[in-house]
Amino acid sequence: MRRAPNGRGNGGNRRERAVLGALRLPSTPRWLVKESVDELAGLAVAAGAEVVERVIQERPSATPSLYFGRGKVEAIGEIARHHRADLVICDDPLSPVQERNISQALGLKVIDRTALILDIFAQRARTSEGKLQVELAQLTYLLPRLVGQWTHLERLGGGIGTRGPGETQLESDRRVIRRRVMQIRRELEGVLVHRRLHREGRRRSGIPVVALVGYTNAGKTTLLNRLTGSTLRAADQLFVTLDPAARLVSGNGARAFILTDTVGFIRKLPHELVLAFRATLEELRDADVLVHVVDASHPALDAHRAAVAALLGDLGVADRPTILALNKIDRLGEAEDLDALVAREGGVAVSAVTGTGLDRFLEAVHAALPPAGTVTLRIPHGDGAALALCYERGRVRARRDEPQHVRLAVELPLVLLPALAAYQVGETGAESPMVD
Repeated sequence: MRRAPNGRGNGGNRRERAVLGALRLPSTPRWLVKESVDELAGLAVAAGAEVVERVIQERPSATPSLYFGRGKVEAIGEIARHHRADLVICDDPLSPVQERNISQALGLKVIDRTALILDIFAQRARTSEGKLQVELAQLTYLLPRLVGQWTHLERLGGGIGTRGPGETQLESDRRVIRRRVMQIRRELEGVLVHRRLHREGRRRSGIPVVALVGYTNAGKTTLLNRLTGSTLRAADQLFVTLDPAARLVSGNGARAFILTDTVGFIRKLPHELVLAFRATLEELRDADVLVHVVDASHPALDAHRAAVAALLGDLGVADRPTILALNKIDRLGEAEDLDALVAREGGVAVSAVTGTGLDRFLEAVHAALPPAGTVTLRIPHGDGAALALCYERGRVRARRDEPQHVRLAVELPLVLLPALAAYQVGETGAESPMVD
C-alpha cells in the first residue's frame, strides 16, 4: 500500500477496500492461520484500509508463480469485483514474480504483509531517524521489484522496439536507489555512533537501564507513561510506537533507573525492518534488564510470547535478566483466575491503565538490577554535587546531619563508588552500617 507523496492512498481520502488472502499448509494448525489473518486485518485497518473479505486456501505448498492455486486466484478476483475491492493483501511474503502475476491476473494492486507493515511504519515514523530507517527498509524491499513497475514495457510486448531507453531508465532507477541506500546507511551509522556515546554516558553515570520489549499493542508505552508521568502517545492500535523513548524512574527512596520504550515485535516481522532498525534495537544489547510486556487478555498470549522470545534470540539478547509483565489484567473477564494465570505464565500481573500491581512490578525490577554497594559517606556541606549524586543516583538508607558534614548510609551503583571514595567511611558492603 505505497503512499503517494501527500501521504494518501490512491483514492485520496477514501479508504481502500481490501481482500485478505492466506495459505494453510498441512503443517500449520488452522487456529494459527486464523489468528494470523485476524492480525493481518488489524494491520490493514491500522494502515487505513477497510477489510471486505478474507480468503484462506488449503494447499500442500505455495505455487511458484501465483502463490495460490490458479482457481483460487480467479475466485479472489470474483470476490474483489463483488465487493468493489481496490487491493489484495497476502498474509505471507510474496516473491516479485508472484506479486506481479497475481496483480496482472486480477487487475488489482497486490501487496504482502511486509509491504503492509512498511506502509504503517512510513505513516507512523516521526523522528528523522525513524524516517530514515523506514525509507531504508522500503528501498531494500522495492529494489528487486523494480522490473514489475515497468508495466509499459509489457504493454509494448517486449522484443524489438522496447530495448534501449526503457532498460536504461530501469538501470538508472536501480542506481539511484542503490546510491540512496548507501547514503541512508552512512547516516544511520552516524546515528549508531551518537547512540553509542549516549549509552556510554549512561554507563558512566551508573544509572541502570531497563528496556520494555513485547508484542505490538501489548501496552509498553502506557506502562512507561504510568511509571514516569510521561504523556507519550499510546493507543489501542498496532505499531503506535516506532521511535524509542527513555525516561527516568525514581522516587520513594528506591534506586533510580532509566526505562526505555522500543518498537513492538510481531510475527513474520519483515527482515528488512529488523536490519533497518538495527540502531534502535541495539539499545536492547546495553540494557541491564528486559521487561517483556504481554497482553494477558489476548487469546494468543503464548504465541506472542514465543514470537518475541524468538526475535530476542535473533538479536542476541535472550540471556538478559528478564521480567515478564502480564499487562491488561483489567481486561480479564470474571471467569479468569488471575492466580492461575500467574502460576501458569510466571511473572508479575499488572494493569498499566489502573496501576494495579505496579508496586510488585517495581520490586521485581529492583531485585533484577545489577548489584550496588552500600557505603557510609561523610560529605562536606560545601559539596552539594556529591550529595545530589547520592540522592539522584542512589538509595539513601539513613542520614545524620553534623556541624560540618552530612553522614549518609547510601546504596550506590558500583561504578559510582570511586568518584566518592574520598568521603567513604569504613568498608563497602551489602549492609554497611553508619560507622564512625
